Amino acid sequence: MNINWNSKVLSSIQPVIDNLRYISIDFEKLSKESIKFAGYDFEIKQDPSLLDDVDSFIRKTMLINTLNFAFTDFETSTKYALKEDKSTLSDTDAMVHQINLAISNGVPILDGSFMAEISHEIFQDLFSANIPMPMIKEKVDVLNQTGKTLVKHYEGDWINFINDGPRKLYADGEGLIERLIGNFSRFDDFSLFEDNKIYFLKLAQLAFWGLHRELSGLQLFHIEDMENMTAFADYILPVALEHLEITKYVPELKKQIQDGKLIQKDSIEEIELRATTIFVTAKMSEIINENRIDDEKILIPQLDFKLWTEYHGDEKPHHLTKTIMY
Repeated sequence: MNINWNSKVLSSIQPVIDNLRYISIDFEKLSKESIKFAGYDFEIKQDPSLLDDVDSFIRKTMLINTLNFAFTDFETSTKYALKEDKSTLSDTDAMVHQINLAISNGVPILDGSFMAEISHEIFQDLFSANIPMPMIKEKVDVLNQTGKTLVKHYEGDWINFINDGPRKLYADGEGLIERLIGNFSRFDDFSLFEDNKIYFLKLAQLAFWGLHRELSGLQLFHIEDMENMTAFADYILPVALEHLEITKYVPELKKQIQDGKLIQKDSIEEIELRATTIFVTAKMSEIINENRIDDEKILIPQLDFKLWTEYHGDEKPHHLTKTIMY
């Protein structure tokens, strides 16, 4: 599949890429690593059990991405994690496990009315691990706001939101992402850079990637314009790209990350970290596809998933930014 460099997110980051101050990109290394990745297995395996209750899977995916931010303690740099069956689940994986437990125990956590009214105490009972859930107040606030919008406009149900437009990310204002960021401000993920609006839309894109990835092969939920989707700019992918020596930080940024010092939201440093993630993964995907036959060409999120899976449990320090967007 071709990369749409004119998509909402990719086109918006170009002013940042053209004026990098804190990060450099090694294009020769980018090309070499991409050619290596071209030989990797990016196959997406669907779970047939999802056929049993597709609507619940959709509701759960939207809930996960409503809460999918900040899983590292900003004081100690300790990741939120829990032990389960002799293995350790960290960050998002730990939260998803606890959401599944809540559902199994009959907690109506997928219902907009429950989200709108959930208290700090109940949330804390549902989500506790080796450390208190980072940014718990913000997570409860986000859940309350999202629940209220669901109740007010969609009878408390994500399914009504999904069915209110076409299966496209962008469709003259009626696409899935367009309606999501228009109705739910917590998903409207952007920064301002020299009077330019730089879109990242991490969680909005990730939510619909989750649905497309798991359900499209089962003919249950197929997004028509996946060429418009980018990587999900977060904490983990910058670690992967620096480890691969595709990106390099100036010494002061490198030290700030290694020392666990906060990088302010919407700072030039944070914007560059996120924009280079999106740009580099798009370039890598383009080169990967040039080296694969048509039937094996990948989507950018497939590369994102491979990098995230390999590095999200890594102990390497990542940048720390207090934000509800990732």
